[in-house]
Amino acid sequence: MVISSIALEVARNQLASIAEEMGVVLRRTAYSPNIKERVDCSAAVFTSTGEMLAQAEHIPVHLGSMPESVAAVLEVFGDRLQLDAQYAVNDPFAGGTHLNDLTLVRPVAHRGRLVGFVANRAHHADVGGEAPGSMPAHATTVDQEGHRVAPTLAVIDGAWQEAFLRPFLEATRTPDERRGDLAAQLGANEIGARRLAEVIQREGMELFERTTSALLDYGERRMEAALSALPDGRYAFEDYMELGTELLPIKVEVMVDGGSLLADFAGTTGQVAANFNAPEAVTRSALYYAVRVATDPTIPANGGCYRPIELRAEPGSLVAAQPPVAVAAGNVETSQRIADVVLGALAQAAPGRVPAASQGTMNNVLIGNDRFAYYETVAGGQGARPGRDGQSGIQTGMTNTKNTPIESLEVHYPFVVERYELRTGSGGAGRWRGGDGIERVLRFTEEATVSLMGERRLRGPWGLDGGADGAPGEDWLERSSGTRERLPGKVTVEVVPGDRLVVRTPGGGGHGRA
Repeated sequence: MVISSIALEVARNQLASIAEEMGVVLRRTAYSPNIKERVDCSAAVFTSTGEMLAQAEHIPVHLGSMPESVAAVLEVFGDRLQLDAQYAVNDPFAGGTHLNDLTLVRPVAHRGRLVGFVANRAHHADVGGEAPGSMPAHATTVDQEGHRVAPTLAVIDGAWQEAFLRPFLEATRTPDERRGDLAAQLGANEIGARRLAEVIQREGMELFERTTSALLDYGERRMEAALSALPDGRYAFEDYMELGTELLPIKVEVMVDGGSLLADFAGTTGQVAANFNAPEAVTRSALYYAVRVATDPTIPANGGCYRPIELRAEPGSLVAAQPPVAVAAGNVETSQRIADVVLGALAQAAPGRVPAASQGTMNNVLIGNDRFAYYETVAGGQGARPGRDGQSGIQTGMTNTKNTPIESLEVHYPFVVERYELRTGSGGAGRWRGGDGIERVLRFTEEATVSLMGERRLRGPWGLDGGADGAPGEDWLERSSGTRERLPGKVTVEVVPGDRLVVRTPGGGGHGRA
């Protein structure tokens, strides 16, 4: 049976709409501002073998790595998989990324037969560990960062299993909030499973299988065609992560050969005694994102389009971390740099498609004590693009969240936003200017622990084709006593009422000579 292009497009949008609806349900029923306001969550639909069929346009670092979570569930449970169940995982070394991101995976059945999966991932603002928010700057092992969930049976017939739920809630400082967000995740998967089952019931199993197989093959052909349009060759690039005042290299050589691409990270620094080691799933996610940016973002984002892309990373390196190292910032910070180096390499092959470096960090701010946990990533400058200035005050790269509205912040948390504005002039100069970063000032009204996870504090985001670099970020702590201290990019500190935290995010790089 030949599947027409119209049928393929209908199927693509039909499956993507299931993931979109899952995201809507998750956001509208979540308890925490981090999910219902910032939208720090993602959803996708998978085949019965775990290949991604469709995703919503949510968060790149979640979506590119989520197939690893489905694969981990299949590997652990295999023939023991229960079709009326949901499975949880957040272990970075068994299908996860970092501990805050908990993934729920639900099998979908038709007439008693496994036909696919739906899954969603949500960032839980606290999962235990040695600092509120579960990203202590001093962590060197993953167990310091919080509660680890290997692939686990979490729900049967809609009921939470105590073996999963009890230790998860006991570990966190905010059990009521966690319980509410878990319920939202469960409900999102249930609606996804229902919608997928409705599609199969309406179309019939045979047509569904033929159509989805054709859709995956179509994604593969589109990616092969996009890669074939690039000149064959080897394209190398290097950039750095910051450890105190030390710069640690991430290196890549991208080899384009006809309709295939290999990204080799040989020469990248080894994993370190810090928390920005990245599991391979995170690196794979960043690679997929960068290739789609530099080729054709309209290619269907499914498992087929990733078949022509190969990753080579040395186990135990910064981009393929092995247990038991800490990884909290590997997901949110190192992912950004991995995307930067791949884009830097591909700029040589596709100079008209690749922007200058965006802020290259998520500027993670975590604040909490024994009764609350707040998490936010702060926007910054986008790199200028060929023919267009970069956007200002926007989330870039591997993240795609919103900000938490000031009104929500001051209702839910014991601090006040005193200033929130663009950091004028922080974007790099050039024929097209980089976007500006943001300045945000928080004043605390209660004792709390603050953790910052940021990058581009020593070197600003690079410009391209003669454009200037963007301004590096800055973080300051202004004490109520009158002292003022510049903070390192990765730090955990204690604050008291009257203290102020100043976060100034990087601007994007400029493009072209002015």
